[in-house]
Amino acid sequence: MLIEKSPQPAFQQNKKPVWLRILANLTFWVLIAIIAGVVLGSYAPATAVKMEIIGKTFIDIIKLFIAPIIFLTIVLGISGMGDLKKVGRIGLKSLLYFEIVSTFSLAIGILMAVLLKPGNIDKSKLQIGDASKYTSGPAKDFDWVHFFMNNVTIQVLVVAIIVGIILNYSRHREKAVNGLGRLSKIVFLGLKYVMYLAPLGAFGGMAYTVGKFGLHTLVPLAKLMGTVYLTMGIFIFLVLGGIMKYYQMSIWKFIKYIKEELLLVLGTSSSESALPSIMQKLEKMGCSKSVVGLVIPTGYSFNLDGTSIYLSMSVIFLAQLYGVELSALEMLSIIGILMVTSKGAAGVTGSGFIVLASTLAALHKIPIEGLAFLLGVDKFMSEARALTNIIGNGVAAIVIAKSEKEFNPVTENGEEQDWSLGGTEIEKGKLANIN
Repeated sequence: MLIEKSPQPAFQQNKKPVWLRILANLTFWVLIAIIAGVVLGSYAPATAVKMEIIGKTFIDIIKLFIAPIIFLTIVLGISGMGDLKKVGRIGLKSLLYFEIVSTFSLAIGILMAVLLKPGNIDKSKLQIGDASKYTSGPAKDFDWVHFFMNNVTIQVLVVAIIVGIILNYSRHREKAVNGLGRLSKIVFLGLKYVMYLAPLGAFGGMAYTVGKFGLHTLVPLAKLMGTVYLTMGIFIFLVLGGIMKYYQMSIWKFIKYIKEELLLVLGTSSSESALPSIMQKLEKMGCSKSVVGLVIPTGYSFNLDGTSIYLSMSVIFLAQLYGVELSALEMLSIIGILMVTSKGAAGVTGSGFIVLASTLAALHKIPIEGLAFLLGVDKFMSEARALTNIIGNGVAAIVIAKSEKEFNPVTENGEEQDWSLGGTEIEKGKLANIN
C-alpha cells in the first residue's frame, strides 16, 4: 500500500541558507551601494562628483518606462472596469483625498517649525550658496496651462483616460485589451531587468550628493535637518499610520513591503525612480489596476506630502532666520499659497526648491535671498521629501482601493495576504506548523 506524502508548506519548500537569501536580495545590494556612495563622497569627493552620470543615466532609463506603464495600466484598468461612473468617482475621490492630506501636511510643517524654531540660529555661521538663478527675474504666478504642458505624467494620464473611455465603447475592445495586456507584460519584464541596475543608480546618486555638497554642510543646519526628518516621521507614522489603522491596516507592514523602492529613492533622492515599480507592487499587494493607474500618476503631481512639509517648514525657518514675525493670518496665507505653488512639484530632485523660491516671491515679506542658506542642505533634505511622497502616494492608493472595495490581498501563490495590524495568513500558517 502506497502512502502519499503530504505536501510541505510553501515556506518550507524553498528554504535557502540565510546568507544566500541576503546575497540574492536586491535591497541588500542597494543598501551596500548607498554606503559605498557615502564613503566615496566623503574620502574622494572629486571622484564622487563624476559618479553623477551613473545616477542620472539610471533615472533616465527608468523614465522611459513611466509613460508606457501609466498609459497601459490606466487603459487596461478603465476598459476592464466597464463602469465609467466609477472611474469618475475614483478620480474625484482621489483629488479630494489629496487636497485634505496635503493641506494637513502643510499645517503640520508650520506647526512643528513654530514649536521647534529651527531658524533661531546665528546665520553668520551658515554657508551661503549662489541662489541668483532663483532670485533674479520677476516672480511668476502659477499657470495651469504651463503646468500641464510641462508635466508629461499628467499628459499621459489624460490621454490614457480618453483612450480607455473610447476603448470601452469600441467593438474591437476585447482584441485591443488582449494586445495591450501582452504589451504590458513585456514592458514590466523589461522593467524587472532594468531594476537590477538599481544599486548602480543609488551609488551614483549618493556619491554625487555627498561629494558635491559634503557632510560638513549638515552641521550648521543640523537643527533644521533634524526638525524636517522628525516631522516627516511624525507625519508618516502618526498621520498616514492613523489613516491606515482606520482601514485596519499596518503602516509598518506596508513600509517593509516597499523597502526596495524606499532604498532606491533614498539613493537617488527622486521618488520618480520608483514610480513604475511602486505601481507594480501595489497591484501585487491587492489594489486593482484601475485604482493604481488613476491614483499613483495623479498623486505624483497633486499629493506631495513630503514636499508640502518641507516647503512650509522652510518658509517659517527663513522667517525665523531673518527675525520676521508672522501672524496667524499670514501663516494661513502661506498654507493657501503653497496649496497652489506646490502642485506639480513632482519627485524630481530640486523641484521643491524651485517651488519654495516662487512661494517666497509671492509672499513679499521674507527675503528671497535667504534661499542661499538652504542650498547646501536642500539636496540632503530631498531624500526625506521623496521618501514621504512615495509612502503617501502608496497609502492614498490603498485607501481609495479599500473605499471602493477594489482591494483584494492575494499572494502569487493564491494565498490570501492579511495586511492588518495582526499577523499575515502565511505567518499564522508557519506558527501552526511549528506547534
